[in-house]
Amino acid sequence: MKVNKTYRSLLDKSIASMLSAIEIYNKPNFGYREETFAILAVNAWELLLKAYLLKINKYNMNSIYYLQSIKKKNGEPSSRKEPILNNAKNPRTITISDAIIRINNFQQLPKNLVKNIESIIELRDNSVHFVNDNTMVKEIQELGFACIKNYMSIIQKWGVEIDLSEYNFYLMPLAYVDSKIYAESILTSETKNYLDFVKDKMISTNDDDFDIAISIDINFKKTNSFDGLGIYYDKNGVAITLTEENIREKYPLSHKDILTKSKFRYSDFKQNSIFNSRMKMIKQNKTLYYSRILDPGNNKSQAKPFYSTNIWQELDKYYIKK
Repeated sequence: MKVNKTYRSLLDKSIASMLSAIEIYNKPNFGYREETFAILAVNAWELLLKAYLLKINKYNMNSIYYLQSIKKKNGEPSSRKEPILNNAKNPRTITISDAIIRINNFQQLPKNLVKNIESIIELRDNSVHFVNDNTMVKEIQELGFACIKNYMSIIQKWGVEIDLSEYNFYLMPLAYVDSKIYAESILTSETKNYLDFVKDKMISTNDDDFDIAISIDINFKKTNSFDGLGIYYDKNGVAITLTEENIREKYPLSHKDILTKSKFRYSDFKQNSIFNSRMKMIKQNKTLYYSRILDPGNNKSQAKPFYSTNIWQELDKYYIKK
């Protein structure tokens, strides 16, 4: 199948920019880490959004250009339009913010996705204030986690012609930041303003499949075994043992919660024997299901099932999302 050259070029450059953002962030010693990540990540998003905008406009280049009316011989503007040229006499392409607006004219972008992009853009635009400012490393990393996750998710949702399996899109490895170290730090007014800007977006978060920021929370516990190690959801991951104190954190959903949300999440959901069979299969997956004994010291005690939020990845395979 023949693919539009400009469209293909935008996609390739977008992937290259995001991979570069991750690679630079992952360097063990890089003094301009967060700022460079923001610059490259915003660039990756801008190219991806322009590519998608081009596709839904049947590859009409004017869809990603700033246009102006062509003047008639008498100097009056006509109905015909032409691209506005930059100083190099090339057509001026739209900004990432305008790309978001134009896509929203066709279909509504997920609000959490847009808020995350806006937060990364704000970091890029104000990066001069944040050079080597360790007081907000953790917050920026949380935005970065969500940025990459959203990027991969929207590619899959849109059916963009990118095979993600060809790339090592590993989320940024967790560089442990002890918040206690910075607890006594004095925030600059610029840093405080930026954090307030992001927090304001997170207050009005929406329940969709995209994130504004992904929380990083690390607890170290002294132990004589590998019990209590952090959990990472991966079908090829290593099985771990959870202590009772964090079971509800890892498996927050009850069977009733699954039923209630499924009715709102899926247009074809029915609580029937087929659903019960699928839930029975899910119970075989220990990363999704945990049976908690109400009285651990009593072998005859009743057990109550709890489920991971990752259960939606499994149920999405069987039902149509609204």
